[in-house]
Amino acid sequence: MADTTPIRVLLSAYQCGAGMGSVSQIGWEWYSRLSQRCQVTLLTHTRNRATLEAAGVNPANVIYIDTEWFAGPLYRFATRCFPHSEHPRFLISSLDFFVYDWMAIRHCQQLMKLGQTWDIVHAVTPVSPLAATRLHQLKLPVILGPWNGALTSPTTFPEIMKAESKWLYPVRNFGRVIDAVVGSTRHAALIFTATRATLAGIAPRYHSKCQPLIENGVDLSLFTATPWPDAPSDHQPLRIVFVGRLLPVKGVGMLLEAVKALTFPVQLTIVGEGSERAALEQQTAALGLTALVTFTGNLPLAEVAHAIAEGHVFCLPSVRESGGAVLLEAMAVERPVIAIDFGGPAEIVDAAVGIKLPATGKADVINGLIAAFTELRANPDAWRTRGLAGRKRVAEQFSWDAKIATAVRYYHQLLGRSA
Repeated sequence: MADTTPIRVLLSAYQCGAGMGSVSQIGWEWYSRLSQRCQVTLLTHTRNRATLEAAGVNPANVIYIDTEWFAGPLYRFATRCFPHSEHPRFLISSLDFFVYDWMAIRHCQQLMKLGQTWDIVHAVTPVSPLAATRLHQLKLPVILGPWNGALTSPTTFPEIMKAESKWLYPVRNFGRVIDAVVGSTRHAALIFTATRATLAGIAPRYHSKCQPLIENGVDLSLFTATPWPDAPSDHQPLRIVFVGRLLPVKGVGMLLEAVKALTFPVQLTIVGEGSERAALEQQTAALGLTALVTFTGNLPLAEVAHAIAEGHVFCLPSVRESGGAVLLEAMAVERPVIAIDFGGPAEIVDAAVGIKLPATGKADVINGLIAAFTELRANPDAWRTRGLAGRKRVAEQFSWDAKIATAVRYYHQLLGRSA
């Protein structure tokens, strides 16, 4: 007979916030959806308190950890050192996680002495293997991930990677040293890995603990299947949509150059904010594209879904993308996708749902984009079919409900219960 007692989960989500997007949204999706199937205690940073309380989360179900005394000065230091490069700021600021982890363990140990109990500990954010945790010190089965990391940097886009402070990427290797010291991977009961690169970055002796599970999911009630716009023609511009942080690595400059080369009506919508926005707006003006390109800034998720639905095609020309959640969201809206054959997008996109451009250099990407846009205009039905295939794939494999169900099955297996 199946054990119907709810599994008690201590869910560590350093980043967790409703409607905040990115990794914080991942933390929120895990907490809000897992709470429907398990008895969940959320362990998170105090900076998430306002958004969680606004979402109606019961404070009795949350353990807040406050490290602002360390995190604030650290972030200000990183900003002074790298005022124009977001990724190095992120790497330096991420050191706060280790203070959070130390304080979280002490707090949870005190609660356990007072009688608090859990069956499983699951650390879901950060999603990077760099975030080596010592939660195994609670002496409970620990699940890590889904992790996404260990992606190398492409050598074929030197000008872009230079602007992204590529020299700092080897610092990521320090995470392996931390992991070896604290024993995060060694003591884990299970590790979810999002990509082949992530698995390859974990020592082979631990591969038996690893199971594939992409770190992102899609809310199918938000990103709904939407009919394709009227096919592009002389009277209907080809509508291209990009969503993402405006950083050098995202390759938006290449997209602008490709749009400039097109000889038929086109409109490009760029959704997002970032350190490169001003430079990209200047490039847009210099190319004479101001009337064809719209910068929306950041949008709420519902408006992001609407913006994607307004397009014929979604394009993410990022040269170094570990994940690619926005590609899955575009596919859920029934839009064909274009991405570069590197990192996470290489594992998401194939000929059935879109086109992958070779990661062989800036000129090749620009020419590939021009060819793809031209082919889409010439054969719109084939691209509409790709959008339909993308929605079907996401619904079957990448919805949040499917992800949570998979995780709960593993919980039951670890605890020796019948699901």
